[in-house]
Amino acid sequence: MKHSTTQQTRRGRGPARRIGRTLALVLPVVLVLSGTLAVTRVNWSGNPSNPVLTAADASVAGTTRSVSRAPQDVLRDKLLTELQEENPGVALTHLQQAVNGRPSLARHCGSIARALGRAAVRIYGPTRAQSYARPVCDTSFATGVAAAHR
Repeated sequence: MKHSTTQQTRRGRGPARRIGRTLALVLPVVLVLSGTLAVTRVNWSGNPSNPVLTAADASVAGTTRSVSRAPQDVLRDKLLTELQEENPGVALTHLQQAVNGRPSLARHCGSIARALGRAAVRIYGPTRAQSYARPVCDTSFATGVAAAHR
């Protein structure tokens, strides 16, 4: 009596092998194309002339969700208001106190001080604005004054 055995050939390893090979060829192409398309949609110039709707844009989407602002942006706006209402010296003092109280703001100190310097030139003129300069954030206030004066 002869027993029949089913012999598999090299070709017939089943549908799982075919699906795996197809995915191995198609998946990298899909990933590269989707990544390329995603990068082309990013506005790299920083100019918001053609805004793209994002999930975080609550005002365009029509939702009532409030957007929280970064602490350095809140501090910058508060200090610019103080600069207008009082003088740059008060704003610089409060900037130094804020950085001392929250060390995480130290990396933003220079940009905030430069913004204060530019605003001081607009309000007080270059000579008077420079008179308020002090060594807060490595003389970034004076750099902002000089940049706005040019």
